[in-house]
Amino acid sequence: MASIEEYQRRAVLKHNSICSKLKILLLVVSTNLLTVLLFSCTSLDSRWSSCGLRVHSWDSAALFHELNATRRDLSDSRTQSAELQRRLAMTSSLLQTLLAEVGRAREDMVAAADGVGGSRDEIPEELKLAMGPHKMPLGFTSNLGTDELYPALGSACFNFQKELVEYMSYEVGKECPMDEVFAQRLMLKGCEPLPRRRCHPKSPKGYVEPVPFPASLWTIPPDTSITWDAYTCKNYTCLVNRRKEKRAYDCKDCFDLKGREKVRWLHDDGGLAYGIDAVLGTKPPGTIRIGLDIGGGTGTFAARMRERNVTIVTSSMNFDGPFNSFIASRGLVPMHVSVAHRLPFFDGTLDIVHSMHVLSNWISDTVLEFALYDIYRVLRPGGLFWLDHFFCAGTQLNSTYVPMLRHVGFNKLRWTAGRKLDRGMAKDEWYLSALLEKPMT
Repeated sequence: MASIEEYQRRAVLKHNSICSKLKILLLVVSTNLLTVLLFSCTSLDSRWSSCGLRVHSWDSAALFHELNATRRDLSDSRTQSAELQRRLAMTSSLLQTLLAEVGRAREDMVAAADGVGGSRDEIPEELKLAMGPHKMPLGFTSNLGTDELYPALGSACFNFQKELVEYMSYEVGKECPMDEVFAQRLMLKGCEPLPRRRCHPKSPKGYVEPVPFPASLWTIPPDTSITWDAYTCKNYTCLVNRRKEKRAYDCKDCFDLKGREKVRWLHDDGGLAYGIDAVLGTKPPGTIRIGLDIGGGTGTFAARMRERNVTIVTSSMNFDGPFNSFIASRGLVPMHVSVAHRLPFFDGTLDIVHSMHVLSNWISDTVLEFALYDIYRVLRPGGLFWLDHFFCAGTQLNSTYVPMLRHVGFNKLRWTAGRKLDRGMAKDEWYLSALLEKPMT
């Protein structure tokens, strides 16, 4: 199959090349025009104004002196004129070359769009439609600055062409393939957002209306509320009992709402475990209203905040469990995005951002720093960033993460570092809990 990357990127690369060359051309032309101006001013203002033949009939020596000076000025002017002609000829040649390349680039772009050579023709039709571009029905719009619309698609999708084609292979208007795990793996590879599809996800059999709010906050939903094809467990009882198994699972006891989830964030121990009420108490009552919990498991942090009239969106992935569906069943708002995804909120709009365990040293320093700046971006002035049990090695804490957090620009309201001892002292593993504030100015 022909390369999708060639189709999507070829025109962009050509366009960038053209822009670069035109900038060079503009610089050359501007330089030559400036040269012309300088030479003209030098010749006309400085010399020709003073080289007019002044005849002193009473002094033949002065007359010859004036004539010699005029000859020298004329000779210099001829030299300057020849240099200008040479530069203008060079500019003209460069202009002709660039225009020829622009013409060829346009032909290549048209060929790529029209499928010349088979590049676009071999892309499945549904994927073509998903990638666009699509002409705007009413033509150019000033809001977009164009007459075309490109659907959002993660740039890394083009690194996984075979998988992308597979994801977009289905019958339009029919049931979507049961490919939740496959699709999420594509997202985690950076193909995020995935392209939209024109098919229907499988509906659960025997679906019933959800439990009314607020009882839904602490009620496990019926098994018929979701489809279980993508998961090892086939019911919620199995998920609740995972806490008893030795095997490692992501957020192993999160589905047990009568266990540890029931008491999370209720008490402040003065150490690493901050309490919700203590955190909210750092701000005037009612000023913490909306926020985000990054990697919030099954949504218990959002549930506790909801009990305090604070609306929290919970981002979560479905790692062998229906985390997003479970959050929704509790009457809370899930958001299925990875930790690498740009936060889909406008600048300065959230009162609080919380993250427990997810932002830790398993993320590369560069990605983590971008994530921290993104959190800073979405918080309003005076907004809170609650970094909850950030995990790292002791050698990393002061050398890497403390300077990184300081560099982002947060103010410290609380800061607690403590040893993680469940695997022994020799591991030198640490937790950091911090309550940080975006400066007011």
